[in-house]
Amino acid sequence: MSSSLSHSVHGASAQHPQTPQRTARINSIDIMRGAVMLIMLLDHVRERFFLHMQVSDPMDLSTTSSALFLSRFAAHFCAPIFVFLTGVSAWLYANRNHSGATGKPRSARAFLIKRGLFLIALEILVINFSWMGNYHTLWLQVIWVIGLSMLALAALINLPRLWMALLGLAIVFGHNLLTPIGFNYGDWGYSLWTLLHDRGYLVAEGSLKVKVSYPTLPWIGVILLGYVMGPLFSGKNSASLRQQKLLFLGVSSLLLFVFLRGLNIYGETLPWQAGTNLSETLMSVFNLTKYPPSLSFLLVTLGGMFLCLIAFEKNMGRVGHWLAVFGSVPMFFYILHLYVLLLLQNTAKFMFGANYGDLFGVDHIAWVWAITVILIPLLYYPVKQFSAYKQQNNQAWIKYL
Repeated sequence: MSSSLSHSVHGASAQHPQTPQRTARINSIDIMRGAVMLIMLLDHVRERFFLHMQVSDPMDLSTTSSALFLSRFAAHFCAPIFVFLTGVSAWLYANRNHSGATGKPRSARAFLIKRGLFLIALEILVINFSWMGNYHTLWLQVIWVIGLSMLALAALINLPRLWMALLGLAIVFGHNLLTPIGFNYGDWGYSLWTLLHDRGYLVAEGSLKVKVSYPTLPWIGVILLGYVMGPLFSGKNSASLRQQKLLFLGVSSLLLFVFLRGLNIYGETLPWQAGTNLSETLMSVFNLTKYPPSLSFLLVTLGGMFLCLIAFEKNMGRVGHWLAVFGSVPMFFYILHLYVLLLLQNTAKFMFGANYGDLFGVDHIAWVWAITVILIPLLYYPVKQFSAYKQQNNQAWIKYL
């Protein structure tokens, strides 16, 4: 998703796939990206072949099984991690001396503007068609919001880091206060508020409808905090110091979630309730709002990310290498897997017929996991080949993938 940034910032994670060249701390970023890409694959397999068991956010626990809940909850980590790491990558791009090289910081503004506009265009022209093979509805989703967040970061790039930190924290912690504000379709402020905070249709009638699935405002806060955290991954910080700070951030985020969510104080619009057993109670506690991401949602996902980044700095052997390959070209993987899933859905309908409305679907969530496990090694080879090709070529267009 933010592959162009990560390429320019970190260099090659797969220059020579058998002999990685990068430091463990930078490789951990690619491993983190690779891990969430595979989680995202699971969620998109679910959307392609298990859509008849639709889930909302927060989910309807009266109709959602524990296995389906777990699959969907895992996918919650994808967007926050990508947006946050896009901010980190922007700082590293602007500060070329992060790896020990000399040189003055450079502005990332032009880079962010070009990549942001490219992602928005990609969402509209390429990714939307991959979902259902038509343009009945234009869905403005995660790639769209990453592009808008990059444009917002470009506009704020010259603010002092302290101001950026305060603004990012104010947005992340304060946007839940805006929940009571709402506009009806056709009201003067409806379109702007739909773009910023409440998902909905920008165009609800006609041959082409336009729906904002990812309101932008909270994600601007996340990308700002990612940019502010960029120096943590600088070569000027020792691994032990970085890990200490990541541990503090991860534990603090999760403890704050336990406090705010446990007492139903603030940060989530849907209070949790005790169920008939521990599983139902935990599902209620972790049933969090993604559109837009609530404070509780971001505390859990970003807190988990901080702890995972520590773990991914360790020697993970072949597993770490495989994940880093997937994470080295995330935009290529994103587009590839969506069109592969579209092809598989159409092939299944041709061979077996549509058994759930207009779609072919499987009867149990276990099939979703099985299809995902089969696809991972099949997708690995083209991803690995493209990653190697990307590192061996300097054409401008390829950096955008």
